Amino acid sequence: MTSPSPFGRRPRQTPVVPRGDVLGTYESYPEAQEVVNRLAKAEFPVDQVAIVGNDLKTVERVTGRMTYGRSAAAGAASGAWFGLFFGFLLVLFSPTANLLLIGAAALIGAGFGMLFGLATYAVNRRRHDFTSLTQVVSSNYQVIVNPQLTARAQNALNGGGSGAEEQSPRA
Repeated sequence: MTSPSPFGRRPRQTPVVPRGDVLGTYESYPEAQEVVNRLAKAEFPVDQVAIVGNDLKTVERVTGRMTYGRSAAAGAASGAWFGLFFGFLLVLFSPTANLLLIGAAALIGAGFGMLFGLATYAVNRRRHDFTSLTQVVSSNYQVIVNPQLTARAQNALNGGGSGAEEQSPRA
């Protein structure tokens, strides 16, 4: 989901869960995405389709134990990137700077990053002594379609044509 820019021309809209008929419920996002891809290949108007994730959960996967060495290395790496960026800007906008300035800025950045990483780890060591990745996942995904187009979508998924022909109204 993207947040609208406060400088944009469109008025802010409150996010709304899409409503419509459920075409199917799937255990993984790639399965739901494949259904939408099949509809797109059948020339179905996919702008009338939404994939809705249900029962959101936060999953934190522990990737390892945090140590002083790991925190120093991570801090040095991020500091070096920042130093490279800053050094590049100095060389770019300075008429007398040479390319050695980029290397020096990277080394200085790595040193400060390492010190900052060690200090941060020393302060937070008792509370967070491991590394992890956090994700938001859904228990299942539903493909929702505009109710007026449900029959066309089912026909397209069942291989009954391109999905572009109009369905006759039922009497």
